Amino acid sequence: MTTIRTNVHHLLSEAAAAAPSSPALSYKTETISYGGLGDAVRAVAVQLQELGLERGDRVAIYLEKRIELVVAMFATSAAGGVFVPINHVLKPAQLGHIVQDSGARFLVTSADRLAQLPAALADGSVEQVLVVGGAGADTAGADTAGYRVATLRDVESADPSTEPSQPAAIDIDPAAILYTSGSTGKPKGVVLSHRNLLVGAESVSSYLRNTSDDVILSVLPLSFDAGLSQVTTAFAVGAHCVLMNYLLPRDVPKLCAQHGVTGITGVPPLWLQIADVAWPEDVAARVRYWANTGGRMPRTVLDRLRSIFTGADPYLMYGLTEAFRSTYLDPSEVDRHPDSIGKAIPNAEILVLRPDGTRCAPGEEGELVHRGALVALGYWNDPERTAERYRPVHHPGQAWRAPELAVWSGDTVVADEEGFLYFVGRTDDMIKTSGYRVSPSEIEEAAYATGVVRDAVALGVEEVGIGHRIVLIATSIEGILDTAVVLAALRQALPLYMVPSRIEARDELPRSPNGKFDRNLLKAQVSA
Repeated sequence: MTTIRTNVHHLLSEAAAAAPSSPALSYKTETISYGGLGDAVRAVAVQLQELGLERGDRVAIYLEKRIELVVAMFATSAAGGVFVPINHVLKPAQLGHIVQDSGARFLVTSADRLAQLPAALADGSVEQVLVVGGAGADTAGADTAGYRVATLRDVESADPSTEPSQPAAIDIDPAAILYTSGSTGKPKGVVLSHRNLLVGAESVSSYLRNTSDDVILSVLPLSFDAGLSQVTTAFAVGAHCVLMNYLLPRDVPKLCAQHGVTGITGVPPLWLQIADVAWPEDVAARVRYWANTGGRMPRTVLDRLRSIFTGADPYLMYGLTEAFRSTYLDPSEVDRHPDSIGKAIPNAEILVLRPDGTRCAPGEEGELVHRGALVALGYWNDPERTAERYRPVHHPGQAWRAPELAVWSGDTVVADEEGFLYFVGRTDDMIKTSGYRVSPSEIEEAAYATGVVRDAVALGVEEVGIGHRIVLIATSIEGILDTAVVLAALRQALPLYMVPSRIEARDELPRSPNGKFDRNLLKAQVSA
């Protein structure tokens, strides 16, 4: 009987069956084969089911990028659950929101991280914590603050004859929830189906022309859609994926030299740094392609990277978490259209629409709308936001069709006569910095939490290379605002990428007629 891919973990099981001894993942000095990784995933999937995981249960995973993070994600799929990867740079308060909002019954983390989370887990939604083995894992079996603690099972302790019971999930069911900041409020969870992840892996690997000979550097967080795509794309073709927790740019060529990396995907701030470090010619020559996402690539950086990776194909891409991946520019078109985000990826259609849903003419600005198998299921437990972003598209001459939901991105683009797309800007107040989407209100709430700020407005100001730099404009509750004190507090409360580059103290903030802060006026003043 021929099997078909219906769940995301089938990417791994197929690769393991085809080439069990081939390297699947590397982290630091450890490399695990596809066969070994498959065994580890089955072991943890069985463990999750033994601990009571039921179809559709969410499993939050709060780890730095390492092999156990990937094991936990794919084991969750194999057990019938929904994995929720959480960026390891987030603070306990942000983790607490994601865990509580997703309703995760399970949490996979390390012992040292767990020790920092009592307040974040105080609501009692998490019932079971699985701790990655090592120092501190002797808490296994203890009852702590309402949840049970056990050690994450490894392949050595697994019974190879035991298989997880087959989950009833089909390809349209939820597979993952990726949390991304909205223009207002706390991060919202984008629910991706198994089909989204499977089609995304097949589409991206096809246009990147990935094969089992590739060695793909995973340098972006796996909680980020483009970062997760590096793993799924590698598994789709049986390639070798090298995990890296990025710290210093000089470490990138070293890791590429160690493993013979052939493909790298990054965001503009990362490429700015990578372009400035020394690349040995033989290491750069092994790179077959490099790809950019998360913002427009500055022309100077594009030229610099092409001079380093002289034999590599550059891929300029655009994506949004709500549709996983959307467009890419064919490398053969980079010289003619270096500022373009390209055209739709395979098995997707990108439309440029007016507010009434009619199509824009070439040269006319409109909203980028993505339709096809990569359109996500919506925002977790938030039908109002889902209805705002996921809306029907009309098919001329096909009135008989049932309504089809597409993602209305909130991004303004324009298409030229040849259909190449160009990014114009966002239609909301979202701050996009260093490849992250940041909610202004998250920063403002942290400022208010200092106890010394009366009014606060966080803005994104355009800056080449990072998208936006963050500026916080604030007033004091009493006396003169000590911006150094506020900045120090924000550094403690927020991930580094959310910390404002500058805090500006004002006596009063301008307001619009309806009583809201006049963000447009403030942005004009800050940008002037």
